[in-house]
Amino acid sequence: MANIASARKRARQAVKNRAHNMGLRSRFRTALKAVLKPLHQGDAQAATEAFKQAVPVIDKTVSKGLIHKNKAARHKSRLNARIRDLAQG
Repeated sequence: MANIASARKRARQAVKNRAHNMGLRSRFRTALKAVLKPLHQGDAQAATEAFKQAVPVIDKTVSKGLIHKNKAARHKSRLNARIRDLAQG
């Protein structure tokens, strides 16, 4: 345990920040799963609606610094490609 007051405060902040980040990361993963579920079931319409709701969540995760912008772009691109493939065939 830290002995210096500033280090003790930093440790308290780290616990609080970690809890906050875990919540945001959970929201991100839930949004992805909400798109994947209708994809696995073959429902393009539901997947499209879920994707439209997931995009802002993914973008907010980037703006908060939890994931890199390229990772977000990769997720969005792959999900959109799977939705398009499902809709076409």
